[in-house]
Amino acid sequence: MKEILREIGMIARSLDSISNIEFKEYDLTKGQYLYLVRICENPGIIQEKLAEMIKVDRTSAARAIQKLEMNGFIEKKEDLHNKKIKKLFPTEKGKHVYPFIRRENDYSNMVALEGFSEIEIDTIFNLLQRVRKNIEIDWEFVKKGNKRNY
Repeated sequence: MKEILREIGMIARSLDSISNIEFKEYDLTKGQYLYLVRICENPGIIQEKLAEMIKVDRTSAARAIQKLEMNGFIEKKEDLHNKKIKKLFPTEKGKHVYPFIRRENDYSNMVALEGFSEIEIDTIFNLLQRVRKNIEIDWEFVKKGNKRNY
């Protein structure tokens, strides 16, 4: 069997390393840019939904969110109807950095897909979505404390 997940992992780690180095000048470290992008794209999102979107546990999300808040990239606001709910919003500083992160993402996509036709790009996208959906089933299962049987 081909090591498809190994290839995906190498791609993800390479891009993550590049981003961590390039975003250091903005005081964004260790994948915090992922959280900031999702908050900018979904202002008012709650922490639990954000963690689910990025596919991380609540503790990792809480740590990253706390650092982003401490560094002035995001702010938490109480929900008008339920004071227990804290919604996440980008600050002006966060909104200022967001376009740079988007440009880096667009550039990385362009580099990664160099030489591929539109049909090939659509095929890769559709196949990777299917892989993600398959994995999400196990992710949900394990996240609930279950063990996979392999």
